Amino acid sequence: MSIAAPAAEDGAAMTIFHLLRHGEHAMQGKICAGRMAGIGLSARGRGEAEAAAGRLAGCGIGSIYASPLDRTRETAGILAARFGLEVALRDELAELDFGEWTGLPFDAIRADPRWLPWREHRSLAQIPGGETMRQVQRRIVELMLELRERHPDDAVLLVSHGDVIRAALAFALGMPLDLFTRIEVATGSVSTVRIDHQGIRVVALNLR
Repeated sequence: MSIAAPAAEDGAAMTIFHLLRHGEHAMQGKICAGRMAGIGLSARGRGEAEAAAGRLAGCGIGSIYASPLDRTRETAGILAARFGLEVALRDELAELDFGEWTGLPFDAIRADPRWLPWREHRSLAQIPGGETMRQVQRRIVELMLELRERHPDDAVLLVSHGDVIRAALAFALGMPLDLFTRIEVATGSVSTVRIDHQGIRVVALNLR
């Protein structure tokens, strides 16, 4: 299914952000990859990126920004090649810093007594040695506002990670961070947000 380009009701300038989660990576579901280097896409993940490129082909994307991690750079590169664009890397799009949990199997993380507060209270808890969701949300939203000024009437592709995209969507929806896990953001999925003089709206969610 292709994604239609939203249109402003009054013809005013607006910035469309297509938020693409990277494709499946080689360690998906096995360990907490976090910000580990050297983890690229699986064959399925490359297929998800190709499918996303097809869905976004008619959206008039003029700029691509990506997290600097391998799996997001590889995903963004597939779309950039299709659209004839360059990829700009931005640290604000990087994965949540999982601190001490980086590289651990998920069963080991769930056995950590600090996991329960993180799972239940994302607005307050902090990963040991890592980030808070408030920090993540602040950096992604501030980046979008910066890019809104740079691309006031353009479609922009942001290639990032599940929790970062959820944080942006929760902000756009006015949803508390404690509830943001209710938003599904699958690998290779596209969610779309528009910002114009009337404010911010979620146009599409988790399209695959």
